[in-house]
Amino acid sequence: MIRVLVVDDQDLVRSGICRLLADAEQVEVVGDAASGEEAVQKARDLEPDVVLMDINMPGIGGLEATQKILQRQPEIQIIALTVYDGDPYTSRLLKIGASGYLTKGAHFDEMLRAIVKVNSGQKYISPEIAQKLALRPFQDDAGSLFLSPKTVNSYRYRIFEKLGIEKSDVQLTHLALRHGLIDANEVN
Repeated sequence: MIRVLVVDDQDLVRSGICRLLADAEQVEVVGDAASGEEAVQKARDLEPDVVLMDINMPGIGGLEATQKILQRQPEIQIIALTVYDGDPYTSRLLKIGASGYLTKGAHFDEMLRAIVKVNSGQKYISPEIAQKLALRPFQDDAGSLFLSPKTVNSYRYRIFEKLGIEKSDVQLTHLALRHGLIDANEVN
């Protein structure tokens, strides 16, 4: 039996997955969690073989929870679950050690195949996500950056420092006006 922990912040989704898996012969649902923090604790307590991890959750979220679980228990296989097949976290999750990646729109049979496959030490990526990953190098993605607000703020303060501004938007605006970078009529 493959011991599975189901993690999702939405009660209906979590209980639905647990219910479906309860009928599968090769799987035993050992527990469920509604947050990343709870997932980390339950993974430690229940020692599942596989964790089905929702990525977009409040709190520490699925990405950080995956990282924390794998730091303490690298033998656990984690399958990330996401609503979107174009999720920006796909590559990051696979780099930190997630074993699989599924969309929540996947059929139950596919979810079961993924669980069995990652439990045997293989990787599993749903076909929709695999295709997007394969095509990513050929797409012009230069206009998209995935930066946290904290990172943007950090860059902003470095720019202020280099320009000799004391971290004030007003001073930055005056500097831009002085150098003709913006028109005074645009500033309202």
